[in-house]
Amino acid sequence: MTESNGQNDNNQDQTAAAAEPVVSKPYIMPDDPEPNSVEILTKEAADARDKMLRTLAEMENLRKRTQKEVADARVYGVSKFAGDIVDIADNLQRAIDAVPADAKATADPGLKSLIEGVEITERSLLSALEKHGVKKIDPTGEKFDPNFHQAMYEVPDASVASGTVVQVVQAGYTIGERVLRPALVGVSKGGVKAAPASE
Repeated sequence: MTESNGQNDNNQDQTAAAAEPVVSKPYIMPDDPEPNSVEILTKEAADARDKMLRTLAEMENLRKRTQKEVADARVYGVSKFAGDIVDIADNLQRAIDAVPADAKATADPGLKSLIEGVEITERSLLSALEKHGVKKIDPTGEKFDPNFHQAMYEVPDASVASGTVVQVVQAGYTIGERVLRPALVGVSKGGVKAAPASE
């Protein structure tokens, strides 16, 4: 009996709860944001934009720097190898210069063929070097330039402007825009002064 009374009480509570009208709570408008918080949000947005622009600029600089490093590696990556090869070109030139001009003219056919073969080999080697950006410097008659030439001695010659390259002891080479090896030269002294490069 008591058990059925307990169930009845529960049912009555549920019925009473269901019978109560559902009242929604009124929507309360939030207070207008304070001017101070608007300034903070504006400042944060400006800071975020500034950081984004700086990051974009840094990434662009990094991209350009990486492109330059890759291009330099392509051009200058063979510098050490090219430096060794130009020594071979020097030896070929010395072999050609060792044969006097009159001996070349009166040489037997076998010696002439040998000399021609050495000359062809030197030209072929220089051509291969040029394909890879290595160029020979022959500054005879040019104004001495310490960026590309190394003076070994001075030659007294009044007929040539002072500071002019009159002899090349050893040819120089450039690779790209850099000097691979400066030309070893003899420079004139005692003549009239050379005109400035701008003139």
